[in-house]
Amino acid sequence: MHISKLADLERFTTLDGSTIREIVGPSWTPARNQSLAEATVPAGGATAAHFHREAEELYFFTAGRGRMRLGDEERDVAAGDCVVIPPGSVHELRNTGDVPLVLLCCCAPAYSDADTVLSATGRAPDRCAWRSSRTRTCRAGRGRCRRRASSACARPT
Repeated sequence: MHISKLADLERFTTLDGSTIREIVGPSWTPARNQSLAEATVPAGGATAAHFHREAEELYFFTAGRGRMRLGDEERDVAAGDCVVIPPGSVHELRNTGDVPLVLLCCCAPAYSDADTVLSATGRAPDRCAWRSSRTRTCRAGRGRCRRRASSACARPT
């Protein structure tokens, strides 16, 4: 049995600009087909507009309030709300409150940087897909990650 403890997990920034702690994911837990993370958007902050080619996402809000854009539709969101994000749907999230906006994000298949496309560029970004401080395994399938403090990937070629 695998049990993740949120308090023990390191925070990192994803391609969309949110800060997350991966609670469960295939790079370091027995989960093979999905991932779960706690994401935080600071007061006044926003994620970059993006979409995922393959992953369906669920955003379940646990604290704060914000404004969610999904395709051409925008709605207010708050703790207790859940948004279903189909694959290929451009979405972004803005924190409209005075406190951090916190949500659980479930992805199936599991989140990967390679599946994330920033909508301004229309292509997958060329950034490190490193995910786990526990295993330092590159989710792009390039072996043990050699990522340094910079955002650029130092993966083996």
